[in-house]
Amino acid sequence: MTFRLVLVSPAFSRSLREARFDDGAPLEPAGLAAARAAAGLPAADRYLASPTARCRETATALGVAARDTAELAALDVGRWRGRTLAEVGAAEPEAVGAWLTDPSAAPHGGEPVRALCARATAWLAAATEDGGRTLAVVEPEIVRALVLRTLDAPESAFWRIDVPPLTATELTGRSGRWNLRAGRPLSP
Repeated sequence: MTFRLVLVSPAFSRSLREARFDDGAPLEPAGLAAARAAAGLPAADRYLASPTARCRETATALGVAARDTAELAALDVGRWRGRTLAEVGAAEPEAVGAWLTDPSAAPHGGEPVRALCARATAWLAAATEDGGRTLAVVEPEIVRALVLRTLDAPESAFWRIDVPPLTATELTGRSGRWNLRAGRPLSP
């Protein structure tokens, strides 16, 4: 049975604009308007979302009644939450360097990239059993983790994948083989 997964990245928020580790801020008016303009996505059997404000708001603006899914949660950045990358980089340059190069590092006291990738991969393995089509509005790090899994790429490549706001990444799989269509802009 073929499983189709469309991963939609959230619209623009203040946190994203400021390169700030997500602090729960809502979407900016322009991001909300862009998501509303892109409403009318193809039908799916299941609609899911990362349990963050910007993913829930994006799903609602897209006209999707998505169910929060804990396994699709954003990367837990511990004590860095709400701070900008520049602030953390100035205060803890070695810690940021380790975090960006070592998937098992978690100097912030949160979740290492390796654990996020394992969590997302486990979710994908379980989700494929249902078959059909799933649309999930998820944080960019979930998209990165699942792209790595699809390509069987190393976790060290995690930060080398850019995921722009309001783009769709599509995974199609059957019998353990995956195909990827990356970064399609949602269009009104």
